[in-house]
Amino acid sequence: MGYVLKLRQQVGHQPLVVVGAAVLATNAVGEIALVKRIDNHCWGLPAGSTEPGETTEATAQRELREETGLTVTDVQLVQVFSGPAMHYQYPNGDVIDSVTILYRGMVTGGTLVTTTDETAGAAFFALDQLPQPLTPLTAYMLSRLQA
Repeated sequence: MGYVLKLRQQVGHQPLVVVGAAVLATNAVGEIALVKRIDNHCWGLPAGSTEPGETTEATAQRELREETGLTVTDVQLVQVFSGPAMHYQYPNGDVIDSVTILYRGMVTGGTLVTTTDETAGAAFFALDQLPQPLTPLTAYMLSRLQA
């Protein structure tokens, strides 16, 4: 059980400030990997919360591997996102104010896995042909990159 899930046992659905990472994992033709989440049925960047003692770079790489089966060996910082637009309530009622560090990396290995215990799909998409709906946090982060 992860750090945030353990906290949830203590605080219930109360808002938590959660630090995490997401990754723009690109393939050889510049498409990005997205996953379709089971909890809200939306497409989003591979992402998750940072565990104690873990760097956010390692979080980005771990979440990509867990959610897609893919690996990136060199991630580069893109931007840090926080504030009111990063407030989110999960379908189960859990509330977070996310501080998400977004990285970019070229896929260097692995085999795309389309389903996991958290995802109902995974695929590569061109930035001008993204699937809908996107998770609110992914939509916000991608919109800020194109602004």
